[in-house]
Amino acid sequence: MAAGAAFGPARAAADIKLLNVSYDPTRELYTEINDGFAAVWKAKTGATVTFEQSHGGSGKQARSVIDGLKADVVTLALGWDITAIEKAGLIKSGWQTRLPDNAAPYTSTVAFLVRKGNPKGIKDWADLTRPGVQVITPSPKTSGGGRWAFLAVWGGIAKAKTFDLTTPDGNAAAKSAAEGATSFPIYDNAEAKSFITTLYNSHVPVLDTGARGATVSFAQKQIGDVLINWENELWLAKEEFGADKFEIVYPATSILGEPPVAVVDAVVDQKGTRAVAEAYLQYLYTPEAQDVIAQLHYRPRNLDAVKKYSADLPNVPLFTIDAAFGGWTKAHTTFFADGGVFDSLYKPAQ
Repeated sequence: MAAGAAFGPARAAADIKLLNVSYDPTRELYTEINDGFAAVWKAKTGATVTFEQSHGGSGKQARSVIDGLKADVVTLALGWDITAIEKAGLIKSGWQTRLPDNAAPYTSTVAFLVRKGNPKGIKDWADLTRPGVQVITPSPKTSGGGRWAFLAVWGGIAKAKTFDLTTPDGNAAAKSAAEGATSFPIYDNAEAKSFITTLYNSHVPVLDTGARGATVSFAQKQIGDVLINWENELWLAKEEFGADKFEIVYPATSILGEPPVAVVDAVVDQKGTRAVAEAYLQYLYTPEAQDVIAQLHYRPRNLDAVKKYSADLPNVPLFTIDAAFGGWTKAHTTFFADGGVFDSLYKPAQ
């Protein structure tokens, strides 16, 4: 999508402020994106756009918007959190069809960060419950990254079917698998349930409320032997706390994370900010923004950016939330809603 085409016809506009309510790890990403968009919008309209950012666990952020936080746009970790805002009447139905790629301008995955030299020999999901291994990961009750990590572990142990999502054939196969599935036996996998129960009750000493908090616990506070988190958070830890201290390890398979974005219709119509809010989300798909996305270790949709940064973003066989779990509504209801699987298996120490 060309940057100019994304904005529609030029028109005079007053200076404006947008609030982007986002999930925990995206502070650095949107700081750079905001600067780029503001420059483009200024050149096109003469108006100055300034931004406020709010970051936290994705589920908590969605709840804040539902409870009255006046977000012009939400850029959250998973589709369920935006669906929850939709169900509250603040976002119109069909929001995922308003932008390309189901309104997810980039993807990510879940991997491991270990201490330099990988002293505990962590190579794949099964290694996480070996004796003496302590695991740091965000809480799946409050953190989108925590939910992606939970499902990555479950699917990895249950051997969910994976796809090469760097190819058109792989994407088509994943879509076909999702549309053709009538049942999802991965939910009933006894091995995965037993493994997850052991992992969270015996090997996870602390559950931070957000992905960034988990990174700080592992990298700065030096808790645990392995961090399970968003890929971009693992790179951030290496860059911020020392590449000589950590290594990134990719499991044999993982999950495709697709963090979506949406305009909060009720807010932008009240504030009169719809045009700039829609243009801002469209800007995320431009080559300029896609390059920033890749530089900060998120996986861009733009194929040129994918190729340019392929050394830092290796191809990993991935399973999808739709093909493996039947989508976010089913996954949330089964695993993470009050009284769901996670609540039934997780018994925190008193």
